[in-house]
Amino acid sequence: MKTNAVRILDTLGIDYKLLSYTVDPDNLVATATAEKLGLPADQVFKTLVVKGDKQGIALAVLPASFHLTLKSLAKLSGNRKVETVPLKQVQPLTGYIRGGVTAIACKKPYPVFLDEWADLYKQIAVSAGIRGQMVLLKTADYITATNATIGAIATEQ
Repeated sequence: MKTNAVRILDTLGIDYKLLSYTVDPDNLVATATAEKLGLPADQVFKTLVVKGDKQGIALAVLPASFHLTLKSLAKLSGNRKVETVPLKQVQPLTGYIRGGVTAIACKKPYPVFLDEWADLYKQIAVSAGIRGQMVLLKTADYITATNATIGAIATEQ
């Protein structure tokens, strides 16, 4: 099944590989997804929705095994303070449900902040826009597709 995110990648002429996994609705943590895909947890990236006090809604993209550092993201994004949005706001803001959020083909073109860890990998895996499907693509292509700003926004768990 082609998602809007995959269609955008096709339109941009970006090469990717679709990766599928079995979804466990009781365990949607990104590290479990990485394990199911047989990829290192720091090569599989999760997308979190945040709200800054000055710049508003943005997307933070970081390795599955990392924690978002709100203070670092605030500084990088031009905010004094940043917080993750409540789960009930994620779908109305992005068009995606938890476990399927992606910065590619989001409801609105929110600013995207990608943790610098991504630079260590030639390719990263991100959600294809639905649970059970990820896209493996060149890190540089992901940055192009999302117009991401790179920075140190996360720390290892």
